[in-house]
Formats: sequence, C-alpha cells, structure tokens
Amino acid sequence: MISIIIPVLNEESSILKLLHHLQEYAQEANSLEVIVVDGGSTDATVQLVADYALLQNKCVVKVVSSEKGRGKQMHYGSTIATGQFLYFLHADSCPPSNYDAHITKAVKDGNPAGCFRMKFKSRHPWLIIIGWFTRFSWKAGRGGDQSQYITRELYDQIGGYNTEIPIYEDYDLITRLYERDQYYVIPKWLTTSARRYHDKGVFSLQWFYIQIYWKKYRGASIDEIYQYYLIKCS
Repeated sequence: MISIIIPVLNEESSILKLLHHLQEYAQEANSLEVIVVDGGSTDATVQLVADYALLQNKCVVKVVSSEKGRGKQMHYGSTIATGQFLYFLHADSCPPSNYDAHITKAVKDGNPAGCFRMKFKSRHPWLIIIGWFTRFSWKAGRGGDQSQYITRELYDQIGGYNTEIPIYEDYDLITRLYERDQYYVIPKWLTTSARRYHDKGVFSLQWFYIQIYWKKYRGASIDEIYQYYLIKCS
C-alpha cells in the first residue's frame, strides 16, 4: 500500500479536485490510503474531506488534525500511515497518470526515495524554463512541490521530517537523502499551481528564492533564513 499524505490549510477551493484526481489517475486506487492532515483550517476544508471520505471511494480517505506547520503535519501523517511506501504531496500539486505504479516501479528498481519532474500550470516563459530543469538530478532543482515518495523503512532510518524547523522542511529531508545518494527523479511530469508566483510576481519571487538558496549555501542557520523570510513576506 502507498500512503499519500497531504498537509492542508484552508484548501477548500482545490482539495476535492485533488482527491478525485488521485483516485482517477491511479493504476490501483484500491491499494491507496489518502491521509489529509489539517493544520487548523478556518474554511470548509475539513468538512469537505470528511464528507468525501464517507462516499464509496476506490481508496481509503482520512482527515486528521495536527499542529500547524507543513513539516509537523506531514510527519504526523506518517505516524498514522499504514503503507509500505509514503508519498507526501502538496495540496496544489497533481501527480501524473499511473503515479502509484511509477512509484512502485522506482522502488523495485532500487530507488527508495525521490520525486517526479514538475511543470507549472502556467504559460509564463520563466516558469516553463524552471519546470524544464526539474528533469535533472541536481539537488538545486528539487522542492516540495515536486512531491516526495520514500519507503517507510528509509523514512524511519533518517528520522523523517524535522518538526522543529519552521520552513524548508522539504529541502531539509531532501538534503539528507542526497547525502546518502538515495534520490531519484521519476521521468514523468507532475503539475503544480503557479498561484504564488502570479500573486507575488514571477521574477520577484524567483529572486527571493535565489537569495534564500544563496544564504543556505553560505551557511546561514535556519533561524537566520526564517527571519529573512518573515521580513520579506510581511
């Protein structure tokens, strides 16, 4: 079984579309467990998922609550997941057709952790270029929007998501996997929302991310990066 863990916070506009997508685009939906982990939504997200879970779904759907924070939410989801494989997915990303079969094959081929390539749901030239570069294996091209599959065994070995850091929990986990040389990019395309880029401005947000990456490269602590994040996003 694959346990799909989705952290959410006020995702009423998109969560049902994602749940439907996960069932319709899976090769074997009856072998999936979907765990939606809410971090304190004030909209109808929780009720929508709870109602959806009561339907005659092809897969098991659950909604649970945890402390707010993507890392905390994803790790909490892992503690109640029953699958041999864990698949962490952001609420605004949609995996490719037969994504479950691709993950299973990747693991059987000796790749216990990795992600998909990524395309933005946008025709902006710069976002198309960013997506094109996700086909390569270098760590700089990785991010949580590409989703994250990992075997339960390996997840437990590396300690899972760090619930003590306020941001970039995906990159922290990815870094530990790269250090073990255990990361694989499945050559299939996931699509993700470009909403934040269009809200903030494509080049402005990209420059912000470059600054964050440069600070990490120069050895800035997570607290320093978080303070920079708060200043720029306030």
